[in-house]
Amino acid sequence: MSRPDADDHEVAAAVAQEAGRVLLALRADRPDLDGRDLKDAGDRAAHVHILDLLARLRPEDAVLSEEGADDHRRLDARRVWIVDPLDGTREFSERPRDDWAVHVALWEDGALAAGAVALPARDVVHRMDRPVPLPPRPDEDGPVRLAVSRSRPPDFVVALAALLGAELVPMGSAGVKAMAVLDGTVDAYVHGGGQYEWDSAAPVAVALGHGLAPTRLDGSPLVYNRPDPWLPDLVLARPEVLAEVRSALEETTA
Repeated sequence: MSRPDADDHEVAAAVAQEAGRVLLALRADRPDLDGRDLKDAGDRAAHVHILDLLARLRPEDAVLSEEGADDHRRLDARRVWIVDPLDGTREFSERPRDDWAVHVALWEDGALAAGAVALPARDVVHRMDRPVPLPPRPDEDGPVRLAVSRSRPPDFVVALAALLGAELVPMGSAGVKAMAVLDGTVDAYVHGGGQYEWDSAAPVAVALGHGLAPTRLDGSPLVYNRPDPWLPDLVLARPEVLAEVRSALEETTA
């Protein structure tokens, strides 16, 4: 486990990984829990563990968590950890699915400064400070591969895919979809159906560290630690397809 003297990148990765271990243990040790009960237990356990770790490792910093009450003192803080203790509760509750995540990001002085997305069931942690080259596209001239919700693909993305002639690739949580761009499973993740800061902060931090340029649907910057944490849309794409995706978005949203 990380120490208080560790740098922020190490803290983000360690906290995400440790929360993931708590979630894996809960899933394994409580076969009596399923559905909503398992979702709620996972949210609580990961949230408490993350807050305990950050209180020990970064006691002066503020925290914005999906599972905690919003303390508006964060708005005057220089440093705020933005966390989603369990991204993809539905997927987590459906054993043995692995497409769920833990998000831990640090906002400092107006920008994302560190971030990690743990995929605990895959034993993977993506970090802002450890970029890896994007794998080559399997077919350079093939259709754009778009990450989409497995259970409820939004009409907006279906229409965008039709305009692009894209292939829809179903998968689980927001973090998994974003990281699928980095690991080469898909070429782009476009979301327009509503999110909060904790849904995208850590994935966006990791993407920025990998040299990508995530934005809002309209191309404007993603801004964090605002009074209202609602941040409903996101575009994250490989450089080779970004212009094509943006052009289709302009037509779709016109």
